[in-house]
Amino acid sequence: MSGKAWLLVLAALLGGFYLKYQQRISQYDPRNSTGADGIVMLSAEWCGYCKALRLELDGMGVDYRELDIETSEEGELAFQAVRARGVPVLIVGQEIIRGYDPGRARELIRAAGHTLTER
Repeated sequence: MSGKAWLLVLAALLGGFYLKYQQRISQYDPRNSTGADGIVMLSAEWCGYCKALRLELDGMGVDYRELDIETSEEGELAFQAVRARGVPVLIVGQEIIRGYDPGRARELIRAAGHTLTER
């Protein structure tokens, strides 16, 4: 088999493995369970912006689910599934906010039909 043929075989194998990985990891995407109005926050204990966002969400009086990407396998897999590169990550319905953006969070949470408690 020539060098090009081996490269094609290798590329096909790697592509197949990558596709299988993506299919497996996509089942952990939080958007699969948030519906139109669910809220999930991906965080890490040491993250100052995560703490600030947690305070914002608590101040809004909304229910949300928090997954730690370092202490929870579900959190780690969710982080990979949404292809995040840092925390916090906030999922509101089917929308993803990467990083600390309380204004955008408030906007999406209202748009999802939640009534906010303002401090």
